[in-house]
Amino acid sequence: MVSPVHVIGDIHGQLEKLCDLLRGAGLTGRDETWAGADNTLWLIGDLVDHGPDGVGVIELVMGLQEQARGPGGAVHVLIGNHDLLLLAAYHLGTRPVGVFGETFRDVWQESGGVDSDLDRLTPEHVRWLTALPAMMREGDHLLVHGDTLLYTRHGRTIEEVNQAMSGLLQSDSPARWRRMLDEFGEHRVFADPAAGPARAEAFLRRFGGRQIVHGHTPIAKMAGQPAETVREPLLYAGDRCVNVDAGLYLGGPGFVYNLPSLI
Repeated sequence: MVSPVHVIGDIHGQLEKLCDLLRGAGLTGRDETWAGADNTLWLIGDLVDHGPDGVGVIELVMGLQEQARGPGGAVHVLIGNHDLLLLAAYHLGTRPVGVFGETFRDVWQESGGVDSDLDRLTPEHVRWLTALPAMMREGDHLLVHGDTLLYTRHGRTIEEVNQAMSGLLQSDSPARWRRMLDEFGEHRVFADPAAGPARAEAFLRRFGGRQIVHGHTPIAKMAGQPAETVREPLLYAGDRCVNVDAGLYLGGPGFVYNLPSLI
């Protein structure tokens, strides 16, 4: 028997909604502690920004990671661009991003940064965020935060991309941070009806797997529907891509996606 694998998209500081989703899936109990036995949970990135309690989300997930190990479960997290923005504000806060004097903290705030998150961020939180990978495989599913080709510009394998991300997170170079944040501004590279499927196939050939699972672009924006009606992932690009960004900060209730076995 293969234990179930669950995926939740971009949380964006919506701690209460995350708790509701986890309880509804039987992954936590009423006390918000792990109840998922040997199940695996993936959070696809963007834990913070836009919502009221990004640090609360970080602390909950950090605790669940520890608790899940006992019964043989696992909680994994990818780093998203908003997590990078928070770290950039923490490390480089008042340093200018470019020639016009805008600082990294300014960019973070303009992107939905919540001051209380930065105020409450501790060195322990920073160490945990800094250790998160950019991409991983779960069976035949290739998990990434963004529907962007930036990963292909930083390595030819998952390991190389994760090493490149780790190098950035250890760097104090404003230029490197700005370049990565700019690259993460790319969206929907697999959504074009003509070119999207071929791009997805090339991406999968490069990094492995048979299907890309990502967040980053709310399904409501891709599908042109109200966020409140989004209750399941969006399968597209000839079934090569699955978008799990439920648009929680836009008002969506969210969902927990159970990874199917690909045959």
